[in-house]
Amino acid sequence: MDRHIPPAGRWQLAARAQRMTPSSLRELLKVAERPDIISFAGGLPSPYALPVERLSAAVGQILQRDATGALQYGPSEGYAPLREAIAARLSRSGATVSPAQVLVTTGSQQALDLVARVLIDPGSRVLIETPTYLGAVQALAQYEPVFEEAPSDPGGLIPECLDEASMRDARLLYVQPNFQNPTGRTLPLDRRIALVSRAKRHGLLLVEDDPYGELVYSGVTPASLLSMAPDDVVHIGSFSKVIAPGLRVGYLVAPEELMIKLLQAKQASDLHTTGITQRIAHALLTDGQYDAHLEAVRLRYRAQCALMLKCLAEHMPDGVAWTRPAGGMFLWVTLPPAIDSATLFEDALACGVAFIPGASFHALTPKANTMRLTFTTATPVQIETGVARLAQAIKARLRKTAPCLAVS
Repeated sequence: MDRHIPPAGRWQLAARAQRMTPSSLRELLKVAERPDIISFAGGLPSPYALPVERLSAAVGQILQRDATGALQYGPSEGYAPLREAIAARLSRSGATVSPAQVLVTTGSQQALDLVARVLIDPGSRVLIETPTYLGAVQALAQYEPVFEEAPSDPGGLIPECLDEASMRDARLLYVQPNFQNPTGRTLPLDRRIALVSRAKRHGLLLVEDDPYGELVYSGVTPASLLSMAPDDVVHIGSFSKVIAPGLRVGYLVAPEELMIKLLQAKQASDLHTTGITQRIAHALLTDGQYDAHLEAVRLRYRAQCALMLKCLAEHMPDGVAWTRPAGGMFLWVTLPPAIDSATLFEDALACGVAFIPGASFHALTPKANTMRLTFTTATPVQIETGVARLAQAIKARLRKTAPCLAVS
């Protein structure tokens, strides 16, 4: 029997759905993926950094030895050997983590959503860095918090400038201490210590998002917030940047009393993260080649970052500044105040190069004269050519905004 289905426009949407809007960043990335464009836009791992042969071998072995376990339903907490391996690796870096504290998630984006779902009511105060990861803003915003931007400078978040009343009232503070997306900056150890101290004093939960921490170019990253205050930190990690984003395997580490509710939210969301991809992540994490793989990726990104920095120094006009990341995948460019990077984006596309305008990375007060560049997917020739083209677009825009100004 035919049923009458009303048009979509007559369906009563939830209030939160009515507030949802398309991601402007995703639309920009579609344009940036054109084959004629040199893209410094998408935050993707290099295709040469994907361990394809090891992935292929792992899949074959898993299906041969544990097909039923890999393809059946699994525990909501995650595949036990993977949770054990994650806990062991984090404990190597100074934290003390038990497998019971680890919840495997469908990418770190789900981890952000679960944290927000469990902790945020409409009107809850949430402290957040500026600029910050756009995906975090999207994950948190759907639960209708009141954002407050934490004071920051080129060294990152400034703990001493956090408002004490806000810290007492806030449900959480979201921070990326290591090679932050979008700026590439690293929070210094003294600021980490001060942040943890102030957070503990005011009962503030810290959400430490760390997808890039293992992509350090030399030496080691500073101690994690988790290692300093395990009872006051939710630590989020991912295998997307170090193995493959298509696996969609992330994780979070949380205090026991909070983990109970996070697990319940996970069960309601998707029952469990895909069993076969968890086993693939476990296989690559424990096959004895993981550290060598990481070192190869670090060397690749260090060289590509150094080349982009060299090209920026050679081509950019006066008044343009940029960060010098010690790891990760991004650097942050600050343009002269007269230039709106959204307008510059169109100029750059016409020159055959793309980036992400910086306004996308602010929860409240966007700065139009900023932009994010990523150096991981471009070849050396593309980096050299793309930066030169981008510099020409900036110089041309400067001539338009200040026609009497000589730009070399």
